[in-house]
Amino acid sequence: MGRVEVDGVVTEYEVTGDGAPVVLLHGFPDSGRVWRNQVPELARAGFQVVVPDLRGYGRSGKPGDVQAYSLPLLAADVAAVLADLGISRAHVVGHDWGAALAWGLAALAPSRVDHLAVLSVGHPATFLRTIQQREKSWYMLLFQFPGIAERWLTEDGWANFRAWAGHPDAEQVIADLEANGSLTPGLNWYRANMPPRAWAGPPPALPPVQAPVMGVWSTNDPALTEIQMTESAGQVAGPWRYERLDGPGHWLQLDAPEQVNALLLDFLTPLRADGRAGGAPPDRGWPPAPGQLSGWLRKFVGGQFSGSCPMPTRWTVQAVSRASCGVPVGSPVSRTASS
Repeated sequence: MGRVEVDGVVTEYEVTGDGAPVVLLHGFPDSGRVWRNQVPELARAGFQVVVPDLRGYGRSGKPGDVQAYSLPLLAADVAAVLADLGISRAHVVGHDWGAALAWGLAALAPSRVDHLAVLSVGHPATFLRTIQQREKSWYMLLFQFPGIAERWLTEDGWANFRAWAGHPDAEQVIADLEANGSLTPGLNWYRANMPPRAWAGPPPALPPVQAPVMGVWSTNDPALTEIQMTESAGQVAGPWRYERLDGPGHWLQLDAPEQVNALLLDFLTPLRADGRAGGAPPDRGWPPAPGQLSGWLRKFVGGQFSGSCPMPTRWTVQAVSRASCGVPVGSPVSRTASS
């Protein structure tokens, strides 16, 4: 188990295997455990599989401030994990909120992302494009109400959570949420990144994704329309591939692990002679200079990706294991970032 710290918030992660790095990013209400069917297959195929418990989940840190869950800071956690492992470039696979985070990483840090695979959730610019998707996303507005959302999900032995989510691993997920105190932190992802005003304003303006992208959507996903994934093609400058799985629900990596594993291996395995699989050219400098990271985060905020996230103006690189990137907000640090 690896451990890295960003602005006092710890992210724990596991690494399995050796080879080309693949980072697996989970969503709500999961932890890295949701990838348990993918990790051994990818490792056997010759990948170094990196699976963090993202901020708010598992044994990772759970700050109390809602804005501590803004996507720029979540992205900084992922960047810190990669820096800790000495990885300058990786394949990125995301599901649910992990997919939204993966889209942002690929758009705003193209030199870090080799191939991008997104499960269930399409590009942020296409997500709320249709009234059908807005109807399916009703719960995101409910989740804005602290205390009310928690009560609704947990009352009567988590009855509403079970009925709404239809999670195939519900008992273990509920046990983990209770044991780790992750429900409110998980809901804070919605509160920080999808506040009500995000429903009325223009969609996020992000640079086109340069990496090869594979989007995977499943027909029995009750929360997501197909079009929010298929129209993501217009946000991709690199090669685009779309896969539609008939039958699985939202947690397709659990419902149809063999199909998902086959798609990931087919998409990620063909490597060039230099060991990379395409996408943007590598960036030689890592960890990034303070000005580079500040500009990257400013693009996130400027793209309305993070609601009312305060703009980080300072950061530190300090020794936590091998290396750590920090993006402190409102706390004394050693160097000031420049744009």
